Amino acid sequence: MNTLDQIVSADRTALVQRWQSLFDREPPAHVQVALLRRVLAWHVQDEALGREAGASKSANHLNLALRPAGARRTALLTAGTRLLREWRGQTHEVLVLPKGFEHQGKTYTSLSAVARAITGTPWSGPAFFGVRH
Repeated sequence: MNTLDQIVSADRTALVQRWQSLFDREPPAHVQVALLRRVLAWHVQDEALGREAGASKSANHLNLALRPAGARRTALLTAGTRLLREWRGQTHEVLVLPKGFEHQGKTYTSLSAVARAITGTPWSGPAFFGVRH
């Protein structure tokens, strides 16, 4: 029985185990078995075409999509990075921490929270600081 046949005939528990071994995380909560099968089958086909897992552009997009939202926003920022943004004549400096951001001595859990503190209005933090893809 080939890998695609195994995926088609596998129960939810086996599909979740395969997902965890491929992506190093649980599948999204309440995901349907049909979607698990499609993603896993796509991954098998991607590998069969001679690409390493995660090496293709599509696989990288899939890995980004599977990350929690907060992880997606800060994936490009490593601890110790300093972000500078001028807002209304004042330069703001933000330090990227291992788990959050520091601005003017206060720690924030998201870059959007920092942008909101600076502007007083809701902003996308990555857009405000220019760190989007």
